Amino acid sequence: MGNSKSGALSKEILEDLKSNTRYSEEELCKWYDSFKKQCPDGKITRPDFEKIYTNFFPNSDPKTYASHVFRSFDTNDDGTLDFREYIIALHLTSSGKTSLKLEWAFSLFDVDRNGEVSKVEVLEIITAIFKMIPPEEQKNLPDDENSPQKRADKLWAYFKKKDHGK
Repeated sequence: MGNSKSGALSKEILEDLKSNTRYSEEELCKWYDSFKKQCPDGKITRPDFEKIYTNFFPNSDPKTYASHVFRSFDTNDDGTLDFREYIIALHLTSSGKTSLKLEWAFSLFDVDRNGEVSKVEVLEIITAIFKMIPPEEQKNLPDDENSPQKRADKLWAYFKKKDHGK
């Protein structure tokens, strides 16, 4: 990924990220330095990623959702996120084009990676999301969305799919 002698970000990856994100060379280099300090081997593991989510959601259980998000970002399926995957994920979720965000959302819900999303997969992701909502906040949800099953049913109905549809 980087130049092993200097620890710098390789020109190839830098150019790729500059052309595929809205980030400047200066921003990318700063983020790379920070990334290397936190991940000296240049990789984020699934447990490390889950810890990051746990820090953001200290009063809930984000582990399952974090695992699904990690899967969707691990584009080469090696069980880790390198700097490129990390930055692309950051770009997609914060400032990417709507079409790319939709592609990412689809990959998140396509749990078995078969190119289709089933109601079972929707329920799995929504259940993981509900684990991140503190119970006192769940009480404030509308009656037709106050459980993972109800929210999955409502979403599935929006797309006018039968229970076993894709």
